[in-house]
Amino acid sequence: MSKKIMFLTEVAMMSALAIILSFVQFKGLWANGGSVSLEMLPIFLMAFRRGLPGGLLTGFIVGMVKILVDGTAGYNPAGIVLDYPLAFLLAGFAGVFKVSPASDSKKRMSAIVAGIIFGSVLRLASHVVSGVIFFAAFAPKGMNPVVYSILYNGSYMVPVAIITAVAFIFMTKTAPRLLHRNDHRVVNAA
Repeated sequence: MSKKIMFLTEVAMMSALAIILSFVQFKGLWANGGSVSLEMLPIFLMAFRRGLPGGLLTGFIVGMVKILVDGTAGYNPAGIVLDYPLAFLLAGFAGVFKVSPASDSKKRMSAIVAGIIFGSVLRLASHVVSGVIFFAAFAPKGMNPVVYSILYNGSYMVPVAIITAVAFIFMTKTAPRLLHRNDHRVVNAA
C-alpha cells in the first residue's frame, strides 16, 4: 500500500471512529447545542500521528459528517461553517505540537496536553464566534453576548478537553505505539 493510501485510510478510519464516539455523549444542560463526548480523541490522535495534514483533514471530515448526523435545518449557513467544519478542523491544529517517540515520557505528555489544549481552545473560539453572531438573543437580559457565548460554549468544551486529555494519556501510556506510524513497513504498490 502506498503512503498516500495509508494516510487516507487512517484519516477515514479515525473520522468514522470520531462520529461513532459522538453518539456516546452527555447532552447535559445545553439546549442550543453542545455535548460532552470523546469525539475529539481520533482527531487528536491523527494530529499527533500525522501532524497538521492528518489532524486538519480528519477534523474537517468529522465536521462535515456531523452536519449530516446532527441535522442543521433552519441553521444559518455561516453558523454551520463555524460550528462544524471550521470548529473541528481547528482542533486538528493540535498537530503543531510534535510528539516524538524518542522523547521522554514527561516531554511527550506535555506536548500531548499542550496540543489538546491548543486544539480545544481553537475549536472553542469558533463556537464562541458563532454564539456571538447567531445566538446572542439567548443571552440572559443584560449579559454581554460575548461573555454568554464564552460561558455557554466553555461549559462543555472545558470538560471535553479534560476528559479527552485524560483518555488520551491513558491510551498512550497503555498503547504508546498508537502515536507513531510505521511508514517503513509500507510497500509501494505502484
